[in-house]
Amino acid sequence: MRATVMYSAGDVRIENVSDPKIIELTDAVIRVTRACVCGSDLWPYQKMEHIDAGRVMGHEAIGVVEDVGTDVRTIKRGDFVIMPFAFSDGTCVFCHDGLQTSCVHGGFFGTTEVAGAQAEAVRIPLADGTLFPLGVHADDALMPSLLTLSDVMGTGHHAAIIARVTPGKSVAVVGDGAVGLCGVIAAKRLGAEQIIILGRHADRIALAKDFGATDVVSERGDEAVARVRELTGDYGVHSVLECVGLEQAMNTAISIARPGGAVGRVGVPQEQTIPGSEPAFYNNVTVGGGPAPVRAYIEELLPDVLEGNIEPGRVFDRTVGLDGVPDGYRAMNDREAIKVMVAP
Repeated sequence: MRATVMYSAGDVRIENVSDPKIIELTDAVIRVTRACVCGSDLWPYQKMEHIDAGRVMGHEAIGVVEDVGTDVRTIKRGDFVIMPFAFSDGTCVFCHDGLQTSCVHGGFFGTTEVAGAQAEAVRIPLADGTLFPLGVHADDALMPSLLTLSDVMGTGHHAAIIARVTPGKSVAVVGDGAVGLCGVIAAKRLGAEQIIILGRHADRIALAKDFGATDVVSERGDEAVARVRELTGDYGVHSVLECVGLEQAMNTAISIARPGGAVGRVGVPQEQTIPGSEPAFYNNVTVGGGPAPVRAYIEELLPDVLEGNIEPGRVFDRTVGLDGVPDGYRAMNDREAIKVMVAP
């Protein structure tokens, strides 16, 4: 089959690789109908050291089950499924707690150990606990929004949950990428009264406003902090969704949280330490977050997608076949595209 293979920073190729097959009795294989490039894929695109064997990329997909192992009980051939970015057994103590990204037997797609889904097909470890069967084949118009439930919509929702977004509260979203935009959707859905988007790209800002953002802050650093405080009577916001992962973004997030507020961080951190620990301490700002257990959120978010109450699929502004994936990485890295969908 054909798949996206990254060998080093900037070196993304479409190659023929071995077809996925059942290895463990709990595996499934799905034919990928939609996949995408994630903002977190841009970190290896910018920094990855050379790997001789390459790395089959992609951790977000929807598709049709082609084969299942003999120990798979709830997933069957022909099911149309959502593939969350992490695989999990669904039975361990952390899965029962709704934290599938910490599953004791789990892991992540698109690593050197487990091939990713920017491909024609993908093997799914622990299929029963990982895949979410939809029961019916959805209309093509819903495919983009269903695909976001494999990562970015669930991740934006996770940031909002960790940041304690509740009705009537003020929220700031740091980052105008696909996760940040989905964070705006999540904050609106949870009843936030004021939603401030921190970003500076006109197309993304327009989309954020459509999703429910009430204010825009295009400044950065100290100027951004001053502007958010101006918009909140100098108090800061109750909840901050940090959707970038860089030091400046985290410092900004902590600086714009009001005393007693909370920061939900879902941007993959690029530093070993958490910036802003002293102001967070003295202002009693709660800082939490991590890889979103999107498998736990699908059941809650799916009805709103199916009923058209939310349209997170609008974050996709470019669709490519597999041959177009390398340029899709470039376009996202150069901020020419918000998020690229792949139709193998």
